[in-house]
Amino acid sequence: MDSILEIRGLTKVYPGGLTALQGVDLDIRKGEIFALLGPNGAGKTTLIGAVCGLVRPTSGTIRAFGEDMRTHWRSLRARIGLVPQELATDMFEKVIHSVNYSRGLFGLAPDPAKIEEILRALSLWDKRDEQIRALSGGMKRRLLIAKALAHEPELLFLDEPTAGVDVELRRGMWQQIAKLRELGTTVILTTHYIEEAEEMADRVGIIQAGRIRMVEQKAVMMKQLGRTEARITLARPLAQLPGTLNGFSVSLTDGGSELSYRGGDGAGGGKAEVADLTKALIAAGIDYTSLDIRESSLEEIFVDLLDGAEQ
Repeated sequence: MDSILEIRGLTKVYPGGLTALQGVDLDIRKGEIFALLGPNGAGKTTLIGAVCGLVRPTSGTIRAFGEDMRTHWRSLRARIGLVPQELATDMFEKVIHSVNYSRGLFGLAPDPAKIEEILRALSLWDKRDEQIRALSGGMKRRLLIAKALAHEPELLFLDEPTAGVDVELRRGMWQQIAKLRELGTTVILTTHYIEEAEEMADRVGIIQAGRIRMVEQKAVMMKQLGRTEARITLARPLAQLPGTLNGFSVSLTDGGSELSYRGGDGAGGGKAEVADLTKALIAAGIDYTSLDIRESSLEEIFVDLLDGAEQ
């Protein structure tokens, strides 16, 4: 798949010595939804700012749409949209005027039909003549997306797009972002909500201390790093594990009244092994009263990766 964005050796050192980015290499594929995960201060916003022309990198190269951002920044920036974390606009301005103004900033001719299409898609058309200050928090967040879409970007950055939005509105915005991809827009989002990446992203990148720790297809990451966990409550406690269970990743817990299993590859292999484990228990004459089984979430994989890096 063609890369729409290529970043090589990108570094950013701020006055005073703070290093925000350390040799970042990253490729974004055309038409994908890419989620960039990382703790506060990891460098997510700095990376976005470097691509969008808000931060001047210390070194490294950025190529968008096959061209160097440094030499073609004006034409390339017009093809990139940014939804920032904070709304910085005249709160007394009407919604439709604010979106039209964003389109005009990039030198595009007025297009009432396109603006109506965007506002309708984001459920803002009925609010078009209201002042921004009258909008709810969720509507203000959608307005940020509308302003970013006004100049019809091919590459869209969403920096914490659902921060401060309740769960119901968050899911509605996920649907809107998915529609953008259907229209051919490449979407890069940063988020603290791991379920957001798990729900929408094709690929996931993890950044920590200014370095990209991992970039992988979401499904592949879940398979490689995910695990199955199971807790089996025994009818009678065991003093030790019988030899018939030596081939399984199990241990006795809760005073010998429970078997704990952790294994598999996050792609269903663990469930099959748990099934074999229960058969081995029955064959050994060991009765159990309950079985609780679960798969690792992307959040657990994320936390494990960061914890491992700090050790």
